[in-house]
Amino acid sequence: MSRTKTLAAQGFRMPAEWEPHEATWLTWPHDDDHWPGIFEGIPQIWAQMVKALETGEDVHLAIHDDATEENAQLEMKKAGVQGDRVFLHRIPNNFSWARDHGPILVKNDATGERILTEWQYNAWGGKWDHHLDDEVPSFVAKETGLHLIKVPMVLEGGSISVNGTGSLLTTEACLLHPNRNPTMNKETIEQHLKDNLGVSNILWLNDGIEGDDTNGHVDDLTQFVSPNSVVTIVEENEADANYTILQENLARLRTMKNETGELLKIHELPMPAEIRREDMRLPATYANFYVANEVVLMPGFNDPNDDKAAAVLQLCFPSRKIVQIDTRELVFGLGAFHCITQQMPA
Repeated sequence: MSRTKTLAAQGFRMPAEWEPHEATWLTWPHDDDHWPGIFEGIPQIWAQMVKALETGEDVHLAIHDDATEENAQLEMKKAGVQGDRVFLHRIPNNFSWARDHGPILVKNDATGERILTEWQYNAWGGKWDHHLDDEVPSFVAKETGLHLIKVPMVLEGGSISVNGTGSLLTTEACLLHPNRNPTMNKETIEQHLKDNLGVSNILWLNDGIEGDDTNGHVDDLTQFVSPNSVVTIVEENEADANYTILQENLARLRTMKNETGELLKIHELPMPAEIRREDMRLPATYANFYVANEVVLMPGFNDPNDDKAAAVLQLCFPSRKIVQIDTRELVFGLGAFHCITQQMPA
């Protein structure tokens, strides 16, 4: 097949997260610099995720070194992971954000061909060393045998949400930030998204929540849950720093239409109470969930709103089990379940 045309022109698109997966990719944590003082409890969260995921799909783990593999095997055994559908790959890495340093898979529905797209990665605008993370997509291509195409634009998977039929949600705060693509204007960025992810309708929210070090990843705010509906977080406390930000995003969503011109249906998610550590507000949000074949991995914060958020997600995904995992320690790394997963569509 000729590669002179854009991926979109060749019929490729990024499937929605709820479409069937072959597998989920995770990068096993190994660097306690990102969870100082609490790292010992972090790997068990990955083990809980693997246990929930393996019932419905394969799970591929990027493993940094021998010590990381030993830890992964120990924690998965303690968690009761069966392991028949779990595969370990020696892939050196800096941090565990598989959503952002891993490749994004696009698919041609007519031919069944799948391609990995490797977008440029700069660790949320140069916030940590990422020389090993830069090579993760190449390792994944070798392990899967899928063709890899490089895209000349900085983009993290957490900064976009697609409905699989032509619409993409993102934020101005992230994609238009000068620490990502300072030489590109909005139109150029949109064209790269359209050409390489097979979308035609770009929808822009404004800003992210307080404590979000990503400059406003959309997966902390709003995610598509069907071709014409989204879930979005809303802060009810008018005195909270997130109130105005989220109200503006909500107002924008109420005017947005999908690629067929249909107004989006909006499901509102509450926010947990503010969580702080070392005098820093953490980006605690129920929007950072992950949709797998049989389960939805949902952040839990030991908060009265945990059950309310679970009920909203159950309404959106009635055939899937909502698996709530305590995220209070994980979020100290400034992310949650959507940040640390990457789907491999079937």
